[in-house]
Amino acid sequence: MPSPQLVQSVIRELFTSERSPRRTEPDLVMDDPANVAAYVEAGREHAVMAPVYLFHAANICEVIRPGDTVVDLACGPANQLAMVARLNPLTTFIGVDLSPPMLAQAQELITRQGLTNVTFRHGDITDLSMFADGSIDAVVSTMALHHLPDSDCLARTYAEVARILKSGGGIYMVDFGHLKAQRSIDYFGNQYADRQPALFTEDYINSLHAAFYPDQFRAAAAPLLQRAKLYATIALPFMVALKSPARRGDDPALRTTLAEMKKNLPQWHHADIADLIRHFGMNGMRCALLP
Repeated sequence: MPSPQLVQSVIRELFTSERSPRRTEPDLVMDDPANVAAYVEAGREHAVMAPVYLFHAANICEVIRPGDTVVDLACGPANQLAMVARLNPLTTFIGVDLSPPMLAQAQELITRQGLTNVTFRHGDITDLSMFADGSIDAVVSTMALHHLPDSDCLARTYAEVARILKSGGGIYMVDFGHLKAQRSIDYFGNQYADRQPALFTEDYINSLHAAFYPDQFRAAAAPLLQRAKLYATIALPFMVALKSPARRGDDPALRTTLAEMKKNLPQWHHADIADLIRHFGMNGMRCALLP
C-alpha cells in the first residue's frame, strides 16, 4: 500500500504546472573525502541502496552475455559493478570514472572481493576516446548521469556510447528523473533520512535537483533510440532508463540466484524493490530474470 505522501507526490506531479529548475551538483566530480566516505558507506550492498542495486543488477544481466566486454560509465566506488561482476564471472568489465578517490575505493572493493574480471580507467564519460569505434559489447551506467553539467554533455555521452558500441550491443543506462515540484523532491530526498548518513541524504537531494527531465533524456539519447527504448517509472518519472532488448538467453541458475538475493533483502526493502519492478513494468520495462 503506497504511503499517503507518495500518493500526494504522484497527484502533484501529474497536475502541477511547476517545472523546478535543474541545479547542477555542487561538486561535479565527487572527490571530497567526507562525501566519498558517506556515499560508499550508504552505498554498500546491504545498506539503503540494496533494492536499487538488485533491480539494476538484474536488468544489466539481461543485456549482457558471457564473453562480453562491458563498460560501466561513472562507476563510482563500484558497489553496483561488483555485484554485477560476481553474477557474471565470464564477462569482462571496465569501470570508468573521473574521480580518483572513487576509483581508489572501487579498486579496494574489487581487490577485497577477489574479483578478477574488473579493471578501471580514469576518464571523462563525454570523451571515450580510450575505446575504439564498435569495440564494446555493452555499456551500462547506474544513477550517475546527473553529475554531468548540462544536457550538451549528456548528448555527448550518449553519442560516445553509440560510437563505441558494437552492432547489436547491450545498453542499460539509468538515472534519476527530474521531478517537477520542489515538494516532491523534498519528499523523496528525505524519505530514508533516518536510515543513512546525513551527508548521503544531502548528496541525494543534490542529485534529485541535478537530474535531467525525461524530455532532456529523450532528446540527448536520439543516436541510441534505434537500439534501445527510453522508459520511466509510471506516473512519477522518478527514474528514467534507456534499455536495449534482452541479449541473454534463458538462464535458470542466474534467475534462481537473483530470486534468492531478493528473498534475503531486509523486510523493509521488499516493498521498495516491488515498487521498482511494478512502476517500470507498468511502463513496459520488464526483466525476465527478476519477475
